[in-house]
Amino acid sequence: QVQLVESGGGLVQAGGSLRLSCAASGGAFSNYAMGWFRQSPGKEREFVAALSRTGAITYYADSVKGRFTISRDNAKRTVYLQMDSLKPEDTAVYYCAARKFSYSDNVAAYDYWGQGTQVTVSS
Repeated sequence: QVQLVESGGGLVQAGGSLRLSCAASGGAFSNYAMGWFRQSPGKEREFVAALSRTGAITYYADSVKGRFTISRDNAKRTVYLQMDSLKPEDTAVYYCAARKFSYSDNVAAYDYWGQGTQVTVSS
């Protein structure tokens, strides 16, 4: 069983930056691929970024490619999402998720989820 806790959300102006963190407990963290997803009111949860167990392979949604960077520190059992050049349309609750072995952009593929952290980008 893996527990995930996100932090780092907040209010930022368009063009600004935020770094989200997701701390994991339980389970062997290095066995899990990690992903970030987001959900805004009235919309389905959508994929943002994912990375492999070692962090060597990353994958991004087209909407964030070149602006967001996902990374992990297995020694600290933490995954990060560095968000730069933020836009109002990035406003959402951001969730981290874990699944064993291979990464995925599919919400249904993930077994464990955090409670989410709110990111609000003002124009």
